[in-house]
Amino acid sequence: MSATWGNKIRYTIFGESHGKGIGITIDGLPPGLEIDLAEVTREMERRAPGKSPLATARNEKDRFTIWSGFINGKTTGTPLCAIIENQDQKSADYDSLAQKFRPGHADYSGFIKYKGFNDIRGGGHFSGRLTAPLVFAGAIAKQFLWQKNIQIGAHIQRIASISEPKFNPLQIEEEVLKELSSRTFPVIDSAIGQQMQECILSAKSSGDSVGGIIEGIAINLPAGYGDPFFDSVESTLSHLLFSIPAIKGVEFGDGFSMAEMRGSMANDAMSNENGIIKTTTNHNGGILGGITNGMPLIFRVAVKPTPSIHIEQQTVNAKGENVSLVVGGRHDPCIVQRAVPVVEAVTAMAILDIL
Repeated sequence: MSATWGNKIRYTIFGESHGKGIGITIDGLPPGLEIDLAEVTREMERRAPGKSPLATARNEKDRFTIWSGFINGKTTGTPLCAIIENQDQKSADYDSLAQKFRPGHADYSGFIKYKGFNDIRGGGHFSGRLTAPLVFAGAIAKQFLWQKNIQIGAHIQRIASISEPKFNPLQIEEEVLKELSSRTFPVIDSAIGQQMQECILSAKSSGDSVGGIIEGIAINLPAGYGDPFFDSVESTLSHLLFSIPAIKGVEFGDGFSMAEMRGSMANDAMSNENGIIKTTTNHNGGILGGITNGMPLIFRVAVKPTPSIHIEQQTVNAKGENVSLVVGGRHDPCIVQRAVPVVEAVTAMAILDIL
């Protein structure tokens, strides 16, 4: 099972949604790195469920315990291991699904790969619950990047067909990113954000779900980082972004819109401003040849609608018989808002590994 990622720093996640707990081991952090645990806790609370009618009612506090690699407020240089106990499981909700494959979930593919021995409760190891350890790791990576003045942020750019403005691709203030990270529903335009929330609640009331788009950004990232081809910045970051459950698309800069452009429009003209090389546009999202060019790194991810819906669906069971089912349990009508800190977290992990 590919539960380990990283070159300079190695991250290994473990656990299942309804097991005793989940966690992560981080190997390769330098000794003496000071970690603000209060800030890590704040990041964990951004992702935690049970705080809003827009999210699942499962009430997990996502409190973590560090078992190794950290003492007196600083890393020791040995593997840092953190455990997050599961405290609000209702595994009985999945008893009736033991032999029915839920559409949109990894039940069938996991059943085939693991020969029926995989834990299906709450999705098991495939669950979005496993993103909590990623947020823990990302919170630490962010603090390391802050020392180099690199800031990471994200916002909900779309829910279903409702969109808000994108980030300014040339410059964005750090205070804007800090303000977004303090919001339960992180949007730039609060009026549009209200429309998005009403859309989510409407889907929830009919037993359905919706998806959306998250836009991420990293600012103050120097030019010259990354490698061409297999270790490009896009390759490295996409690897982690696609590791987040429900992410089905990634684009950098203007992404797929560039297919409609001519080269004269898609190319980013360059200029020297008081000794600093910049581009006058940022269609390429701060990356050229797989290497950073000093402009803001901008990307967007498409998040599919939550597959667990309270509407009857057609599927098959473990015997290959055609059956119908209605998924019970507690689920997010939209996971986009809780995925924002996860997107930020893996971005920090990727950039730290590149640096």
